Amino acid sequence: MQSGYYSSAAGMVTQFNRLDTIANNLANVNTVGFKEDNLVVGDFMRLYKEARDELPNANQTKEAAQFLNRAMNKAPQVVDSYTDYSLGDMQKSNNSLDMALSREGLFFLVKTPEGVRFTRDGTFIRDEQGRLITKSGYEVLPSDYFETKQPITLSQEDSIVEIDKNGQIYTNIPNSANFTPNSKIFVAQPENIAFLKKEGNNLYRYDGEQEFVSIEESGAVMQGFVEKSNVNAVKMMTQMIETNRLVGMYQKAMDSQMNDMNRDAIEKIARKS
Repeated sequence: MQSGYYSSAAGMVTQFNRLDTIANNLANVNTVGFKEDNLVVGDFMRLYKEARDELPNANQTKEAAQFLNRAMNKAPQVVDSYTDYSLGDMQKSNNSLDMALSREGLFFLVKTPEGVRFTRDGTFIRDEQGRLITKSGYEVLPSDYFETKQPITLSQEDSIVEIDKNGQIYTNIPNSANFTPNSKIFVAQPENIAFLKKEGNNLYRYDGEQEFVSIEESGAVMQGFVEKSNVNAVKMMTQMIETNRLVGMYQKAMDSQMNDMNRDAIEKIARKS
């Protein structure tokens, strides 16, 4: 079978992977705190330049050329993926428990059944027990959680809640205009953001070894705001159109290759008969 057919099929699979990523980004264009995912597609020349120094034969030799042609796929393929952690737009809300982080690389910490997770989604609410939780029901952790193991609790009498730029919560004293300090929001910064892995529900798992330390003076907490998704819908639609066109091109190339193979087979059979 001709190698062009395999190369075209591999190229089409790569574009299907791109379509999946683009579709997921578009589906989350209105998800609070969502961060855009992207794929890196490597071509033959790039792969060759990265791998030629690791070849088992010396460069510029017949043996090296034979190894390269046999061992490396010349079709475009996904070589890496990454998440764009740039800030999304800040949108004012009517909920005093909504919070946004105005700096890149900072996250809230929440407690899930699978363990502690990072999130940029600051649309918090108060449950029936007065605990500060996410809309998915996960506890929002205070800065001293790993010492006290206690959640952030707001009583029903706390009718007014103020949160400063460092995440310190203040609640009003009943029947008074005075405020008293409550818990402080745990604001964390991963040592290496590349170790963050998306888990769904706007949560991130950290795969590196790190002791969680709260940033006491982050200056990034914005009460009454939510961070919108950083997905650019126009850019994603443009990429989707481009990817669909590439899929069509690869399909035509595969049809052409298959037609050539069928014609060759028919001609060979005809000559033998």
